[in-house]
Amino acid sequence: MRGSAILSLGMLFAAAVGLVSREPQLDPRLKKAVRHAEQGGWTFVHLEGAPAEIGYQHGYLLAPEIREAQKVIELELAHDTKKDWPYFREAAQQGLWPHIEPQYREELEGIAEGVRARGVKLDVWDIVATNAWLEWPYYVTWRDKQSGVAATTRADGTKLTAPEHCSAFVATGSYTRDGRVVMGHNAWTGYLDGERWNIVFDVVPSSGHRFIMDGFPGLIHSADDFGINAAGIMVTETTISRFLGWDPNGIAEFVRARKALQHSSSIDDFARWMTEGNNGGYANNWLVADRNTGEIASLELGLKNVTLRRTRDGYFGGANFPVNEALAKQETEFNTSDPGLSPNARRARWDQLMAEHKGRIDAAAGQRFLADHYDTFDNKIAPSERTLCGHIDLSPRGVEAWQPKYGVAGAVQNKVADASMAERLSFTASMGHACGIHFRAAAHLKEHPEFEWQKPYLRDLIAHPWTTLRATEPRR
Repeated sequence: MRGSAILSLGMLFAAAVGLVSREPQLDPRLKKAVRHAEQGGWTFVHLEGAPAEIGYQHGYLLAPEIREAQKVIELELAHDTKKDWPYFREAAQQGLWPHIEPQYREELEGIAEGVRARGVKLDVWDIVATNAWLEWPYYVTWRDKQSGVAATTRADGTKLTAPEHCSAFVATGSYTRDGRVVMGHNAWTGYLDGERWNIVFDVVPSSGHRFIMDGFPGLIHSADDFGINAAGIMVTETTISRFLGWDPNGIAEFVRARKALQHSSSIDDFARWMTEGNNGGYANNWLVADRNTGEIASLELGLKNVTLRRTRDGYFGGANFPVNEALAKQETEFNTSDPGLSPNARRARWDQLMAEHKGRIDAAAGQRFLADHYDTFDNKIAPSERTLCGHIDLSPRGVEAWQPKYGVAGAVQNKVADASMAERLSFTASMGHACGIHFRAAAHLKEHPEFEWQKPYLRDLIAHPWTTLRATEPRR
């Protein structure tokens, strides 16, 4: 009896060893990578190493999210541009890839390899096309013109131009409570993709500075944008409304934005990386701060007109309005004189809030600003496309005031950081509307059946409370 027991235990042990030996071994490239449990609606990943390693870690850890994100982007682009996915794969390979430097080629290839290791059938051209997602409307408009075909229009007949994306501010000096930098941003986009814009990347590259940024699965840049690097540079932006322009010989914006965050040690560095090779894609007004010196800047980056303003005592607001008159006239189709338009109304609100809170602006105030529902045109509290906390779906002006004309649905997530947070590579963030209003997909589709095309991927966007996110030490 005793011998049988010993034999049985031995057989069980041998079987267990066999099972362990058949388990896939952890790829050494993943040794320093970590994916943390969701916190406040955010998924946090730590990536570290050479470009190819960082890419592989990114693709492997976020493979399911990347697969779905690519499907969502493909769906949105097909609806907005009337182009199929092979069109963008070809443009990524033939138009963008030749101008991407080796370190980011390697990272993009690494993402593709990482997702394939998890069974996701995407290749590098899918990954590049996904990264350039926000640049494609600029490219399509240019290519249509070059080909002599009629300009691409959206479903409502409006021309395909850059829509309004985001509200942001940066303040310093006498405007802030401690005299140091405070920066805030909320991302305006469709609920279809916005619900998935919930990744926080903590990246330790083999060259350049460590940085933390919010982001979208599969993208090597923040894209909406909000990032902080270890050298003290803090970055955010808002899109320049109705911008038209593209340089086929330029460098993709997603490459320049990533390089600028990773390699800048000063505001001058940032401006240089963003302007050199500018292709006009995803044209933004960049708000930048140096927490070490307290200086802040606004880099309005057009193709023909580039304006860099900077100060150590003041603020810059961003709400998609073109600041430079020449840029507005020569490179956009935006009416700067209509106070009822969303960018102009929100610009006025930033000026009001900065004046009202001068000397008292801190991270807590920034959180309140991003939840603000005051409409400067109607002089009342009424959440809509005119308010800093954007709710285009709640606009009393009806469906014509938002998608597809605007291409956005509202402020889907929010971030604020002050200089002391930036020192720790940390920021506070709220996933969903900062005001606490939830978006319910079923009710939305019932009220607006014209968006039935979104149904396969449209989900609720729950408003989460503010939470603090910070760079973490990887496993060793």
